[in-house]
Amino acid sequence: MVQKSRAPSRAAAKPKSPAMPDAAPAPKKRGRPRSYEPEQALGQALDLFRQSGFAATSLDELSAATGLNRPSLYGAFGDKRELYIKSFARYRSDARARITEAIAGEAPVRQRLKRLYDATLDIYLSGENGPRGCFTVMTAASEAMADPEIRAMVQDTLGELDRAFAGLLRQAQQQGELPSSADPQLLGQLAAATVHTLSVRARAGTPRPALDQIADAAIELICGPA
Repeated sequence: MVQKSRAPSRAAAKPKSPAMPDAAPAPKKRGRPRSYEPEQALGQALDLFRQSGFAATSLDELSAATGLNRPSLYGAFGDKRELYIKSFARYRSDARARITEAIAGEAPVRQRLKRLYDATLDIYLSGENGPRGCFTVMTAASEAMADPEIRAMVQDTLGELDRAFAGLLRQAQQQGELPSSADPQLLGQLAAATVHTLSVRARAGTPRPALDQIADAAIELICGPA
């Protein structure tokens, strides 16, 4: 009797390996973006503080302006007050460079004074949302009332401008452009006071031609008739 051949048995199915869970996404790294540039971010913070002052500028606005989240902002510049102080220092440095450039050289004192007032008005009238005036006069002076460090910075800034004008006028006196009876120190304070009023008037919206007239009148008063 012929034995029927049996169909080969199928190999036992191998148990399926359990599905591997999807790998957890790598945690996002906190920190500054790759494009972070300290000087650029500081300049953006400075613009915001000049526009709105210290109290009215929020951390969210600073974060949006600089492109840095809060932890990154703190890591780069410290808290809001520290960022404000660093912004003020940056403003002072930039303004000092502009003033030094304006009064440099051997031009007559009237011409150098005119260059200086023109340079300050260029600073005060700048701003995407309108004239911003002087950081020292328009915002730092308010904070100086309650913050000793900012007060010292404001006083030093005002004194530095007084000395710059006094040095220029003393040199003019030595060259015979001012009479020997003139007091370069007092005239320097008068010249600096004109800078401060130009800042306030610029922020208030006084047109440039009117501000130029004030500057020209101050030069006439300081130097005498041409």
